[in-house]
This record gives sequence, C-alpha cells and structure tokens, in this order.
Amino acid sequence: MHNDQRMAGRDGKTCGIGRRGPLWVAIIGWLLLFSAFGAIPAQAEWPRVAPSKDGTPISYEVYGSGEPALVFVHGWSCDARYWRKQVAELSERWRVVTLDLAGHGHSGSGRGKYTMKAFGEDVRAVTEATGSDRVILIGHSMGGSVIAEAARLMPDRVIGLIGVDTLENIEYPLTQEAVDQMIDPLEKDFQCGTRKFVEPMIAPGTDPRLREWILSDMAAASPAVALSAMREMMAQYVTGEAARIFEDIPLPVVCVNGDLWPVNFEANRRHMASFDAMVLKGADHFLMLNRPQEFNQALEKAIQGIERTTRP
Repeated sequence: MHNDQRMAGRDGKTCGIGRRGPLWVAIIGWLLLFSAFGAIPAQAEWPRVAPSKDGTPISYEVYGSGEPALVFVHGWSCDARYWRKQVAELSERWRVVTLDLAGHGHSGSGRGKYTMKAFGEDVRAVTEATGSDRVILIGHSMGGSVIAEAARLMPDRVIGLIGVDTLENIEYPLTQEAVDQMIDPLEKDFQCGTRKFVEPMIAPGTDPRLREWILSDMAAASPAVALSAMREMMAQYVTGEAARIFEDIPLPVVCVNGDLWPVNFEANRRHMASFDAMVLKGADHFLMLNRPQEFNQALEKAIQGIERTTRP
C-alpha cells in the first residue's frame, strides 16, 4: 500500500490539512504522533538501503553503538515502527538496528514468494551492511521464524536469538487443512479478515488509539505479500521445518512472551541448544507497544543473559 492509503481516515479519505505551510504541518504531525505513541525516539543516522540476495532493496536504520548489535525484525504485516518504544532506551547501551523486510514498510517488493528463507536473507544483508561481528537477533511473531533462518545463514555472527511473543511450540501439529481455513477469510476480504484475525491478539485495556492504529496499519498491508508470507510461515509447521531448523542453530534462544498462548518448554528444548522464556502476565501479542516498560526490562535481562553465556 502507498503511504497515503496507510494514512487515510476510517472512511477511506485522506485528512484535509487546510492552508497551513509545510513547516506547520510537520510540527503538528510530530506532536500528534508522539503524544499518541510516546517520546521522540533516539536520533538515527540517515536511513539506509542494503540489497538482499535477490537484489530487493531493504530499508534499515542504525541507532547507537556497541556490541553485541541488536537487530530487530518485525512480524507479519508490520514494519520497523513497531519497535518505536525500544529504540531510545536500548540504543543508550547497544547498537540497535531496525529494518523493514521485503514487501513491508519502505523496502522493495516484487518477489513471487515471500518465504522465511528470503526474509532471512534480508536480515543477513542488513546485518552484514552494518559491519557488526557479534549480533543478537530479536524477532516478533513471524519474525521468530525469520531470525531462525537468518541465524542459519550467519553462523559466525549471531550469538543468540530472542523471540517476542513467538516460538511458543515449534512442534505445533498444524495441518494444511487448518492453514487453509485460517487464510480463507483473508483471501476473501483482506482488510476485514485481517482486523478480525488480529483484534483478539490485543488486550482489552489497550489504549483505543493504539488498538486502532495496529488494526488499521496491518489491514493496509499488501494482500499479495501478506498472504504469501502467511502461507510460507505456516508451511514450516505443516512440514516440521519450524522445529528442524533449530537443530542447525547451536545458539541460546530466549523468548519474552505474553500469556495468550502457553509455552511448550519441553518441545522447544528437544530441538534448541538451550531455551528459556519470560512470560509477562496479562500481556498480549503487541507487548512491546502497550507494555513497553515491563517489556524493555525483560528484554534487557534476556540480552544480558545471552551476553553472559556467549562472552568470548
């Protein structure tokens, strides 16, 4: 979707801004954005672009300095903005890298299929472009599958993985029939289907402005990209690849999850070198946005734990 579609009002029309000059419009826009969603983030260098393996341009930003670098990977139909409440705090201590996967945000699109492996190549391209030698990959939701693929591609750089409300059970017994039933409403009416799919993942007490932003933003994603990515991600559970991939990644894995879905520690530990999870009681799928203080504390604890166990 184009930016004007993402910014359209609920009636589908863009909002009028009157006759004010561009500077005034910019000031008002920034005030509205950050009054709704938090403080002004840390200053990044100019946004950059790195070509993925297939040549797709991948947009990314770098904040702060220090290693291990933290590479943040968003989830299905999201983008780098979903980490807005982590950047300022964490970049005071570490180099923070955020990126838009292909077909999302400001990155290029045009792939016939949006596979987890191709997304992993996006992450590798950005990580190598930053020149970081020791990296912790952090992935939300679908990003959990993506960072596993990226870690397999960069065995000499990645020292650990952190999942965010993901990887609850990598042995989950999913059938193709169940996948088809899940995706059918999205294929029939993507915008309506996406809102109905995502809404139960948002806690009832969430700020209504944040709730509507998440629902509207994700529903405005490219249907072609989203449907392909969903099928490719779910296929890994149908085939068992979701579990097998971790047998090629001898790395510590830690999750910071909400409690919408139970975590199967035993199943995960059968395939991972090590696995642990911190579950925030009452937190939902977007805990990094609507429980940022508690989430950031847990995330820092996970980062420090990986640092201690992998210190050279």
